[in-house]
Amino acid sequence: MFKELNPDEITTEWNDSYLFNSREDALEKLGALKKSSEEINETFRPEFERLSGSVLLDYLETEKDFSRSTDVLYIYAYTQFSKNVNDQFFISLIEGSQNLITEHKMASAFATVKLTSLNKEEWDRLFSEEPGLEVYRPYLEATYMRFVEHRPMNEAHAIYLADLENQRMKLETEAISKITNKVTMAGNITLESGEEFQVNSQSYNTLLSTDQSRENRKRCYDKRFYHLVNESDSMAFLYSKKARLDDLIARELNYRDSYESSLYDLYLTEDQVDDMSTVFKKRKHVFEDYNGLRRKKLGLETLRPYDLMLQLTDQPGKNYTYSDALQEVQKSYSGMDSRFNEIFLEMATGKFIDVYPDPEHGKQPGGYCYGLCALKAPALIFMNYNGIISDQKTLTHELGHGINFYLMGNSVDYLYCTGQIYEMEVPSTFNEELFVDHMVENSDKETAVAVLAQHIGEYQNYFTRQPMITEFEYKAHSLCAEKSNENGTVSGAELNALWTALSKEYRSDSVEYYDEDSAEWTYINHIYLTNNYYTFNYAISKAITLALFKQYRETPETFNKNYIAYLSAGSIMPPEEKLKKCFGIEINRQLFEDAMDIVELRIQELNELENG
Repeated sequence: MFKELNPDEITTEWNDSYLFNSREDALEKLGALKKSSEEINETFRPEFERLSGSVLLDYLETEKDFSRSTDVLYIYAYTQFSKNVNDQFFISLIEGSQNLITEHKMASAFATVKLTSLNKEEWDRLFSEEPGLEVYRPYLEATYMRFVEHRPMNEAHAIYLADLENQRMKLETEAISKITNKVTMAGNITLESGEEFQVNSQSYNTLLSTDQSRENRKRCYDKRFYHLVNESDSMAFLYSKKARLDDLIARELNYRDSYESSLYDLYLTEDQVDDMSTVFKKRKHVFEDYNGLRRKKLGLETLRPYDLMLQLTDQPGKNYTYSDALQEVQKSYSGMDSRFNEIFLEMATGKFIDVYPDPEHGKQPGGYCYGLCALKAPALIFMNYNGIISDQKTLTHELGHGINFYLMGNSVDYLYCTGQIYEMEVPSTFNEELFVDHMVENSDKETAVAVLAQHIGEYQNYFTRQPMITEFEYKAHSLCAEKSNENGTVSGAELNALWTALSKEYRSDSVEYYDEDSAEWTYINHIYLTNNYYTFNYAISKAITLALFKQYRETPETFNKNYIAYLSAGSIMPPEEKLKKCFGIEINRQLFEDAMDIVELRIQELNELENG
């Protein structure tokens, strides 16, 4: 039976007291974990000199318990930091958690060095000595065995690498604070009405999505455009330090650079990513019909950048309440396995979603989902919900992550509650397709057109902008390295020029962009993450999603069975093997060509809706 959401039971703020009752409890746990790390070192270091199967099993179980506790502590610190990036306690707690992770990597370096140096015969001996290790074979293969060519040379080398990683984590935290406090705070503009309007990360998106006044949109766009340029030198200095560390760590582990390292971690090849970028650049013209429809519907001769987000309705300023959005999202799950609805209800009513923006008090922009597999609990979702169409899509996107995490956490061992970035993005982008199909089929014409148009705009984002960001990262890293060799630092102007040159390869010719170089790269959180080259994963995941959605439409019962198995499996097998086993899909050029074919069908569907 499909239980409907009771609007009176909806919650809009986190209650994370089940993580820690108080800040003092979190600090106490941090101290206890430091002591536990020392004990792990003292206990297992001598044992590893005569490593046996039983010793390795004991070590894995001990490490697993330690990792669970560290995971909970870091999630508590980071989620609270997200609520207010200026809260000194949580800044300190994040730093303490990062230091704990680093110190433990150093304390357990003896194990990393040993386990990445074993040959096949030695692994066979360990598995034969202890049958209980067999359950951890995929984990050991993914974490140690496949990195035999990319491992620390000795314990001192592992400790050195851990310190470099710690520096990268600190830079990530610094970048998020700067983006929240400065980069996305562009200042005030005066609207045509005479009203003073503050341009920040939330208000910018809302105004460009809802204000029918083209002059207001232009003023808002211009204010941020030139503000980002002014912030570019500061962010270039920070990014340059990060890029140097990224590539240094990669070379220390016998990779050419951090790009090669990232692809190896993802089980992907350069050819696969090159095929993806080639297809999307070659077929960017697919979006011209969509841009033409947008231009015509807005009554414009030429589209400018500040025209691309406006909702295509007679009332673009219409606000969709959070409650209404949740109810529409729930209805979009009606054809899915019943567990979708069960998990959805628990998250929507159990204080697991922090909903509304608060940039004035330090709440960072964007949205994310942190899984709580360590506790087998629902995930924590972070949002900045303003009531526009894209916010509804963000909501179901993050709920897709939450459903995935909950299924994993209650299906496989904690060590397998993970996955590669692109496969972890599949459930979120699949949820978007469910939502759009539901809204198009069950709304009035005006709403259906607005939702589908916004969605096609996001296809443009997934298949052009996201791969472009990755290409920018790659070339920015090279530029930073070149400057470093000359004892210099890359400037904001140089990165702005690089961003603009690349954007011309991907963006539409039917939009009249500014002649000046853009500094949009400055506010993109993902390029400052320790997970380098994150964004092209969105494009791969969306291409996979479109192939999956086709299967869902054709054979929903079979698909649901396979999809639940896929989402529940975690990392018990390599990502491409899992994808092929569950759905018969491979990541190749044809996958990306097929994705663009489906985009063309969606654009055709939009034109038929608009003209019908």
